[in-house]
Amino acid sequence: AALPALDSQPAEIQRPLLTAAFTLYAFDAAPLLRPLLPRLAAPREFAIAAYALMQTRQPADLALIQSQLAQRDRDEPRLQALAQALATAQGVPQPARPPLADLLAIRPGYPVVFSFQRPGRQQMGLALVRQADGRFVRRADGGLFNIEQLALSSSGLPGTITLGNTPQGLFTIQGAGRAASNIWIGPTPYLHTKVPGEASVAEYEQRVPGADEPAWTLDRYRALLPASWRDYAPLQEAWLAGRAGRDEMLMHGSTIDPRYYVGSRFYPGTPSDGCLVAMEYWSPEGTMVHSDQIALLQAFTAQGRDRGYMVLVELDPAPTPVALAEVIQSVLDAEARAPGRR
Repeated sequence: AALPALDSQPAEIQRPLLTAAFTLYAFDAAPLLRPLLPRLAAPREFAIAAYALMQTRQPADLALIQSQLAQRDRDEPRLQALAQALATAQGVPQPARPPLADLLAIRPGYPVVFSFQRPGRQQMGLALVRQADGRFVRRADGGLFNIEQLALSSSGLPGTITLGNTPQGLFTIQGAGRAASNIWIGPTPYLHTKVPGEASVAEYEQRVPGADEPAWTLDRYRALLPASWRDYAPLQEAWLAGRAGRDEMLMHGSTIDPRYYVGSRFYPGTPSDGCLVAMEYWSPEGTMVHSDQIALLQAFTAQGRDRGYMVLVELDPAPTPVALAEVIQSVLDAEARAPGRR
């Protein structure tokens, strides 16, 4: 009922209604979104409507989105991301993912959390931790430390959209903190992950800021990536998300009862507002029973440092959670390249 005249409403009304159309009613809303799309002037709201309409996968709808994009500012970060998603939906061949072992050697000398996720984020992802020396954290039994982690937002919108999924790319980690006032995150400390723009160049380069700090550019972000990954567009989503104004996409635990999501493909994970969520279980009295988030914090800070990086990368689509078997050989290859290893 609200969609036909939605273009006359302010953005604070447009955004939640279009988000609901995307998340809950994409196919039912499509006939109303087609005439509305050209009348949505703001990039964010236009992009949300376009993503909702794109779910029909109808050639005419994809053509409508493409024609509208051609009339808009293609340098706008949300529209850049939309153009990439549209090309994929239209079947345009996409570049192959570069060697994963190259990515696992990123930013030597710093601890790094690697979060491997599925496209669409409907299955549980997997997180590993690499130490500053290039070795991946092991458990007491010698096996690789790994936990389940979900990078799905409640809306399921892409990473450049407010409250959308956690974007792919390189984040800086600037210590830990507690979200005492957020009852959904709970008391377990989070790792403070930031994207470009939210974080300064100095924070990304893990140094004290100088008197004349350089401005962010795409080339400066790309320079932080391994050479083989610098032209891989999906890993630039974090850069676009920062330009779009996204922030506070943290790595945290969860007090949400996973039973709300029984039957979901990502169960027992709990979605968030764009963060990376590790599993936690609580008794009815509020006592912690188990926390993957605490284990992640301990693994990341095991060598006494709480500054480093997080990399989120999507692996191949599959109906199953990300398994260690999908990345284990790349981990071993990356470790073999680490300084002091033969």
